[in-house]
Amino acid sequence: MASMLCARVISAVRRPLLVTAVRCGGSGGPVVDPMKGKVVSDNVTMPDTLGHSVGAERYELLAKLAGNEDPFEMNVKMRGAGSKEEPNLVPSIYEKRLVGCICEEDATCINWMHLYKGEPKRCECGHWFQLSELKSVDYTQQ
Repeated sequence: MASMLCARVISAVRRPLLVTAVRCGGSGGPVVDPMKGKVVSDNVTMPDTLGHSVGAERYELLAKLAGNEDPFEMNVKMRGAGSKEEPNLVPSIYEKRLVGCICEEDATCINWMHLYKGEPKRCECGHWFQLSELKSVDYTQQ
């Protein structure tokens, strides 16, 4: 009986503290109109696909509207010579990236490796790879 009473008191005390913490944590940033880009005209009451999308999906749709068909740099790229002096450059906005190398034309497996910024790395087939900086584009401001 005492343990049930303690549990109820603790949950009653915790709940207002969590709500207060959430309320305070959201302030301080710029105010963004949540409907910006969601409705095309005043006659339309229901948003289209772009209006319903959020997060990575919205970023991808905005990039495609701006003409960038590969905003995450995920398409297959052809290797160059890949020597130590002139490695194959792999664009990335992060400090590291997972890269797959198809060493032979008719290979049935992919050799995966982690590339780190500033460190060229050699694949098992002898080709060298290195990360190059990719500028992040904010498609919401266009």
